[in-house]
Amino acid sequence: MRKRTRQVQVGGVRIGGDAPIAVQSMNTTDTSDVTATLAQITELAEVGCEITRLAIPDAKAANALVAICPRSVLPIVADIHYDYRLALTALKNGVNGLRINPGNLRDEEGLTMISEAARIRRVPIRVGVNAGSLDRRLINHYGGINEQAMAHSALAAAKQLEETGFEDICLSVKASDPMLTIRSYRLLSELADYPLHVGVTEAGTLWEGTVRSAVGIGTLLAEGIGDTIRVSLTANPSEEVKVAYAILRALGLRRKGAELISCPTCGRTQVDIMRLAKEVETRLIKVKAPLTVAVMGCSVNGPGEAREADIGLAGGQGEFVLFKKGQVIGKVTEAEVVESLFREIEKMEREGEEQLR
Repeated sequence: MRKRTRQVQVGGVRIGGDAPIAVQSMNTTDTSDVTATLAQITELAEVGCEITRLAIPDAKAANALVAICPRSVLPIVADIHYDYRLALTALKNGVNGLRINPGNLRDEEGLTMISEAARIRRVPIRVGVNAGSLDRRLINHYGGINEQAMAHSALAAAKQLEETGFEDICLSVKASDPMLTIRSYRLLSELADYPLHVGVTEAGTLWEGTVRSAVGIGTLLAEGIGDTIRVSLTANPSEEVKVAYAILRALGLRRKGAELISCPTCGRTQVDIMRLAKEVETRLIKVKAPLTVAVMGCSVNGPGEAREADIGLAGGQGEFVLFKKGQVIGKVTEAEVVESLFREIEKMEREGEEQLR
């Protein structure tokens, strides 16, 4: 059962409480390049991203927000390190959220100024602790980079904010080690009821990072911990969003977009199921309806699994059977099966849209 936390709003997106787990990403563009940044924000929105974060390393990036924020199709979180004045400029220029790191933002007067400006504008602040930038004093006090140091770093910064009268706070305690990440969030969840932004930082490339993120984020979500997630990959940020939704779908927590079920292939398979599954997966990226699509390559488990999906196919020896909602709707050749499948999927999307009108 998911832990009930406080709730904050980033733009129009609710985080915490009874809100759905929100999916975030972070732009890889130079924020001062307004055109490129807005183009990538639009790409992220098209694959289902709900909040994006922009790096604000200098005044040029902070000043660019005045042109970006009013035109963005997603809520914008400004990522601030070292200089509190960048946060003040970002708030003035219309951001919907701030991320600050207590490990490198130690100016108490500056933190008070940030909290006052954010409170007036009703902009939430995420205190984002990273294992790689923990305060040395905490490392020494708790005997190393561990869950105690991570959780108490976040809580200390949250306490500082609350002492200034600011309460719209979200916390994160990320590490590149999935197990340290899991232990840190478990402890933080026990000690406080702030909404939690969950992720494994610096997780790696598309393949390695997906595995590490699925282990870290998936374990926590399965235990009811987490209100918003970001999958960190050394890849196009759109891939982060796709992986995030795959994790949420696997846990039954969000149904957005299509889910592919495909058989692992074996010596009984008489069709090129790997090529077929990959082709279907690629085309499913553009499908927004919450459909389960099965691609099966033999007669053992194939027909049964395909019947359980919203729509699916099972085949062998160059011929496939199409299933829809458990019923056989036709037989097609291997050469025409993908087009036939997607004609039916498009029909199901149209039917779903008509029912919502």
